[in-house]
Amino acid sequence: MRKDKMNVELLDKILKNNLGSSEFFINKVISWALRDYSKINPNWVRDFIEAHHTEMATLSIKEGSKYLQKNYFACSKWFFSI
Repeated sequence: MRKDKMNVELLDKILKNNLGSSEFFINKVISWALRDYSKINPNWVRDFIEAHHTEMATLSIKEGSKYLQKNYFACSKWFFSI
């Protein structure tokens, strides 16, 4: 996958369609996609997690935000310790 040519609309749709899953590997793939894309577009990943954190597995949030600034979530309206 060429991250610099990411189809963000498709990524958004796929991730949203899989939120709320109790399947470990679905949540792991969500985290991999977010973590990988955060290297190119961290603001989009932050906004996605911020908007959907209530529907996301802890694993997806923790691993998906791994490369984001550590203190971002501490000052957000919800707190997640990285």
